[in-house]
Amino acid sequence: MLGFRAPLAAVLLLTCAACGGEVECTAIGTPVGVGVTVRAPLAARAQEAEVEICWDGSCRRARIELLAGTRASGQDCSGGTCAATAVPTGDKHGFAGVAGLPARPVEIRLTLRGEGSRPLLEGKVRATPKERYPHGPRCGAGGPNTTVTVGADGNVQAES
Repeated sequence: MLGFRAPLAAVLLLTCAACGGEVECTAIGTPVGVGVTVRAPLAARAQEAEVEICWDGSCRRARIELLAGTRASGQDCSGGTCAATAVPTGDKHGFAGVAGLPARPVEIRLTLRGEGSRPLLEGKVRATPKERYPHGPRCGAGGPNTTVTVGADGNVQAES
């Protein structure tokens, strides 16, 4: 009987540790940088974007390839399996990794380029990148990021 109690006690101890609020933090991180979303119909002419992000008297530049945006449509679930079709939205998205991006106000200059790298639009906006917590605040911040959106009318706005 004593030989049975030790393994049972160990199992109960591990189970109780999980019940006590222990959080498992994995190595999943957060992309640090600036995302760009370009809304239709302007997105149809935009091929790439350039961003210049400035803070504390220095600036960093990055070029962003813009990719077609999609949304899920026609989700069908049967037998415990679900499937959906990706449908184009007409928008485009991209991301620029920016090492050292702070979680405080920065200035972002955005240039959209079309065919032949011709400038389509230039805009400037202030944004405050936010710390992201991919596993919740108990696991610590994964790093800051923000998104700049160019509306169909060409208006440039930062994530709020």
